[in-house]
Amino acid sequence: MKSLVTGGAGFIGSHLVDYLLEKGAEVTIVDNLSTGSGDNINTGARFIEDDINNENFSSYLQGCDFVFHVAALPRISPSFDQRFEHHVANIDGTLNVIEACMRQGVKKIVYSGSSAVYGQPEETPTPESCLIAPLNPYSLQKFTAEQYGLLIGRHIGLPFVSLRYFNPYGPRSYNPENEYSAYSSVIGIFQHRVANGEPLDVTGDGSQLRDFIHVRDLAHANVCAAMSETDFGIFNVGFGKARAVIEIANMLSSKINFIHPRAGEASITLADISLAREHLSWEPTIDVVDYLKEWLKNSLISE
Repeated sequence: MKSLVTGGAGFIGSHLVDYLLEKGAEVTIVDNLSTGSGDNINTGARFIEDDINNENFSSYLQGCDFVFHVAALPRISPSFDQRFEHHVANIDGTLNVIEACMRQGVKKIVYSGSSAVYGQPEETPTPESCLIAPLNPYSLQKFTAEQYGLLIGRHIGLPFVSLRYFNPYGPRSYNPENEYSAYSSVIGIFQHRVANGEPLDVTGDGSQLRDFIHVRDLAHANVCAAMSETDFGIFNVGFGKARAVIEIANMLSSKINFIHPRAGEASITLADISLAREHLSWEPTIDVVDYLKEWLKNSLISE
């Protein structure tokens, strides 16, 4: 399986590259390193430092079977302040990826979507059929790019599957030297602060619920989507269980600061993952509480 991963030096993309290489795939990474890190690059993959919007991008896809389109300018708050930059990266960039895949005869695109498209969901657990109600430019851009992929893909016969990630966490999710990097998940931030003896900042009262999904399970979902017989579709990728942010914070530290809630964030995310189970034969395996218990135990041992 010859694959290309856009954003393969980022948090999710780098773990996907690792997983693909473990499965024996030949992997090319394209990343402009604007939010990714050279430290995340697996040397077993071919690395190209470039932007997905550049004219050369199509040439990197020669002979590729699958393209995993992970590259994006992530995070909610910056998408308000840097609207045009985010639009170019997240929408125009996706269109360029689609066009390049069409020209090079790629078999399927697996797109990294976002559960943020649901906004404050009308249903929980949230199915893929739930009303789309973006609360911020980032989620609007992810939805627009997703719909472009499905619409154009059907028109030209290029299979396109979107995975709507819920709340990813795991190693490399936070880079203290560049807080804009990767997804800067709340768990990654908490882990960094605990390791440095710093208090945890919790927005609001911490009662907001999050469906945390480990990045290893996300990588597995991507490969399942690529290898499945499903040519077009949208699938939620979460653990299927929500945890309160304050529950996670209390588990990690007794030093907690409560700060003002951020605009454009949902009060709950909780995935209905029945479609992914049925059509992709995928099942999450790593529970966030078990993961953090193991991390705490290892942290104590290393002290």
